[in-house]
Amino acid sequence: MNFEIYCDESGLEALSHKDAHLFTAIGGIWMPADYREFFKERMNDIKAQHKVYGELKWNKVSPKFYELYEDIIDYFFQTEQLRFRTILVEADKVDNYVFNNKDIELGFYKFYYQLLHHWIFDFNNYNIFVDLKVNRDRTRLKSLRNSLDNSNLTSGINQVQGLPSDQSLGIQLADILTGLTNAKFNKEITSSAKLGLIAHIENTYLGNTIAPTPKWEEKFNVFKINLQGGW
Repeated sequence: MNFEIYCDESGLEALSHKDAHLFTAIGGIWMPADYREFFKERMNDIKAQHKVYGELKWNKVSPKFYELYEDIIDYFFQTEQLRFRTILVEADKVDNYVFNNKDIELGFYKFYYQLLHHWIFDFNNYNIFVDLKVNRDRTRLKSLRNSLDNSNLTSGINQVQGLPSDQSLGIQLADILTGLTNAKFNKEITSSAKLGLIAHIENTYLGNTIAPTPKWEEKFNVFKINLQGGW
């Protein structure tokens, strides 16, 4: 099958300023490629119902737009073709000096690899789209594609491409769910609307608090990476 993956990150500044947040998160939305047009149509329908036409973002969640974001979350959980995975990184345990030649950007893309690699399966083809950013090393996305391709020899990694988030509803959905999950772990949220959306997921769909999940959890997968080593 052909799949598309749309990715975004939350709390990236914690990788360079360890006191900014407890966690950095990178998340992605997986969908069959032939579902993309229906996905765009449904997302735009939800936005139109709420008379919202701009970019969807976790940072824009407020009481005024609570029902919009609740409808987006309901659509995700009620749609078999959509899956979400996020990797949580404890910022103060990241040692870029030892493991990444003092290169924070390199460390970031190594975590991106961990997000994607474990959900790439044999005999499928993947197009991966990430939130566009200016990298110091312009070969980062090419290197990430090559690393994924070389470690998944029976699958095809067609491309890893940066897209502006305002042009991709898939990246916007990844932003919402990644930001929500990271907010839960960072425990910094005071917004009633954001707390309400977290509670909505926990009470309506998960039946428990948002927490690390087993690798085989297919709908809402949360991977808290162990940076300590050992058994």
